[in-house]
Amino acid sequence: MTFRQITQIAGSAMTAQTVRLNTVASNLANAQSAAGTEAEAYRARKPVFASVFEGGSADGTVAGARVQVLDVVQSDEPVRRAHEPDHPLADADGTVYYPNVNPVAEMTDMMSASRAFETNVEVMGRVKQMQQSLLRLGEG
Repeated sequence: MTFRQITQIAGSAMTAQTVRLNTVASNLANAQSAAGTEAEAYRARKPVFASVFEGGSADGTVAGARVQVLDVVQSDEPVRRAHEPDHPLADADGTVYYPNVNPVAEMTDMMSASRAFETNVEVMGRVKQMQQSLLRLGEG
């Protein structure tokens, strides 16, 4: 595997984790937004990733796989209903609709994405160190 391939793999992973962090931020920002109808309520979003394998050889080995963001989909879990007749957005029955965002799960997802991003930054740093060491070998 070449340094270029390693860099492309780590770069694609960093891009995927950035999308993941952006969706978490969006979900957390809208976690307490109220709506007057179920259709208007914010629904949590989740990114969908896929592995794209590259550089296969005749013996079946794969040189590498990068991450591709396929889509960002809405959660199909039901929204939360609350009986708040004094709320300005309450419907005729006094029901207010809140997003199906679970802040604890979102924070866990954020920590996981952040650590994965940091790991790939470390990989990029190691590749750079290896390249510099290789160049120093030629100076000798």
